Amino acid sequence: MFGFCKCASGNNYAGRGVIATANKQIAVPDTADCIRLMDEYEMLDNIRHHSLVVARIADALIIELLEDPVHTSAPDRALVLAGALLHDIAKTPCLDGSCDHATAGGDICRKHGYPEVADIVEQHVILKDHDVERYNSGRFTAMEIVYYADKRVRHNQVVSLEERLDYILEHYGNNDQERHHVIHKNFQRCRDLEQALFRVLPFTAESLEHRIRFPQLPDTMWNDPWA
Repeated sequence: MFGFCKCASGNNYAGRGVIATANKQIAVPDTADCIRLMDEYEMLDNIRHHSLVVARIADALIIELLEDPVHTSAPDRALVLAGALLHDIAKTPCLDGSCDHATAGGDICRKHGYPEVADIVEQHVILKDHDVERYNSGRFTAMEIVYYADKRVRHNQVVSLEERLDYILEHYGNNDQERHHVIHKNFQRCRDLEQALFRVLPFTAESLEHRIRFPQLPDTMWNDPWA
């Protein structure tokens, strides 16, 4: 479904999808691999459902970007989907506050041989690289697509950036003005990304919700999570 092959020989890529980029081949987990990792790390059902909706959003974005190679440069769809599905892979063990779920999630992905997916997971909360000039030229990375998609989903509902910001401030702001400043700065960067994305996409940010098919509820979705 992702458009990449399964490599049948060699320990390094056994059980993984392999995609070719401009410079190298990279290992990417397919949907079944991602679900197995969710099981292994005991991802809670509500976090799984959130992750599936984030993946739906990311997929709607990447499909349209790939349709317009003349005006945009988009990352591989399989890599984006894997990053979206696994972006909260460490959320459950980190709920007690003992770890940062983005950092821990990156460690998990590297442990399983997916360093490129790890980079996405590590930056789904805050991007290391904010390059408005590149955005405005229509060039986007897998990290940016997943980062934006996650900011558009509150629990399992697609919301605006402003609604997501209000939720983050309420639940993670801790009435700390410095923390609020960091959160606001992060969302302003996400607004910059949103503006650039929807200058090249054939639909608006407000209509994004209507471009996706929602996954089934957690107790029925695992045989075919993309049905």
